[in-house]
Amino acid sequence: MNTANPSLLSGGGVDRAIHRAAGDELLEACKVLGSCAVGEVLITPGFKLPAKYVIHTVGPIWRGGELGEAEQLANCYRAALHIASQRGIRSIAFPAISCGAYGFPVAQACRIAVNTVIEAVTHDTTIRKVIFCAFDPLLHESFLTALGQTQLH
Repeated sequence: MNTANPSLLSGGGVDRAIHRAAGDELLEACKVLGSCAVGEVLITPGFKLPAKYVIHTVGPIWRGGELGEAEQLANCYRAALHIASQRGIRSIAFPAISCGAYGFPVAQACRIAVNTVIEAVTHDTTIRKVIFCAFDPLLHESFLTALGQTQLH
C-alpha cells in the first residue's frame, strides 16, 4: 500500500521509498493513471518490488476533524482491501495513512485503520494477512494499543 499525493507522482516519505525501490517503471505507470482522489485507490504492478502490486491511495489532510477526515481515512483502507480482494491478493501491508505530513492524529488514525481492516476482513476471506507498518515508536505503540482494544485478543 502506498500513500500517495493526488498526482501519484513520487512525493515524500513512504511514497518516495516505494518509488525508489520499484524503479522508474512505477513513475511511468502512475503518469498513465493520472490522479487519485482522497479515499480512493488505484493499482499498478510492483515492478522491482517483491510485491506483485502497489495499491495507491490519497489520505485526507487533517483539518480538525470536522470535515469528514475520519470517514475519508476509513475509505482508503476499505477501497484498498476491496481492490486487493478483486485481484486475489492474499496479503497487504499498510503504512499509517495520513499520519506523516498530512497531520492526522496518530492514535485516532490507528484506531480507524485497525477497526476498518478488521471489519472488512471478517466479511471477506480473500485477505489472509494484514501488516500495519510503523515508521516510529509512537506509531508502533498506537497500532498495538488499537489492536489491543479489539476483540481479537
